[in-house]
Amino acid sequence: MQPLTAPRRSGHEPVLRRDPAPSRWAYRMQRVMLTPYLRALLRVGLPTFALLAVTGLYLADEGRRAGVVGIFTDIREKFENRPEFRVSLASIEGCSDDLAEAVRARLDLNLPQSSFDLDLEAARARVEGLDAVKSAELRVRSGGVLQVLVTERTPVAVWRTEDGLTLIDDTGHRVAGLHARTDRPDLPLLAGEGADLAAAEALELIAAAGPLVPRIRGLVRMGDRRWDIVLDRDQRILLPAEDPVRALERLLALDHAQEILARDLLAIDLRNDARPTLRLTPFAMNALRRTQGLDPMETEL
Repeated sequence: MQPLTAPRRSGHEPVLRRDPAPSRWAYRMQRVMLTPYLRALLRVGLPTFALLAVTGLYLADEGRRAGVVGIFTDIREKFENRPEFRVSLASIEGCSDDLAEAVRARLDLNLPQSSFDLDLEAARARVEGLDAVKSAELRVRSGGVLQVLVTERTPVAVWRTEDGLTLIDDTGHRVAGLHARTDRPDLPLLAGEGADLAAAEALELIAAAGPLVPRIRGLVRMGDRRWDIVLDRDQRILLPAEDPVRALERLLALDHAQEILARDLLAIDLRNDARPTLRLTPFAMNALRRTQGLDPMETEL
């Protein structure tokens, strides 16, 4: 068997072998260095901190800060003022020529200028502030053109008030003023307080009137709750506040069967569904009294 210890060499000191095991402190440091947060701090945190510290020291001087800001400002201005970003023309589409001129004036843009300096939302709000504009869309196209797409309000009726005549759309919004009724004879005439807000219901009545439309002179809003239809020959149809279209359709059916509207009537009151009321002209009333054997003069007395 071989001995466990090597024999001593004669004339030499024994060879001391180094223990490969780390010391306690070295082992602890190796364990600490394996921590993910500490490794990230050493790899990223320390360089970042050093860079920020150097940058902070450099920018601590006011003159250096002003120089850096001036460089970036100059770069930005040169970029924004490049020819491909310049807007030199406004194209207004989707409306009449008169409204286009009003829109151009309302835009109030000092062209040419950079597209970065244009406040499109503020310009759109100014354009939509016009009565005749329902909505507007602004976009910058290639070639330095500001495209303004306008949706124009369509007048559907003439509203008569104490201040004069006004064109309104189907929502009752004002479109434009009107000098004379003869300027728009193709549109129905509305009158009365709240007639503008109930314009949609008035249009439904006109659509349901059918053969009666040529005789209609206008619709009057009564008490801001119901309509009166004014016909030629000074006749008037008093409609109920609830479901006036159905009441008008019943009257048309009755007129088709008995020709009521062709008689000497002043008004037809349909406010009571169960009992329509007819108001005769004075001449027709006197003729009716004579047929009943009454003296019209004595009855009036």
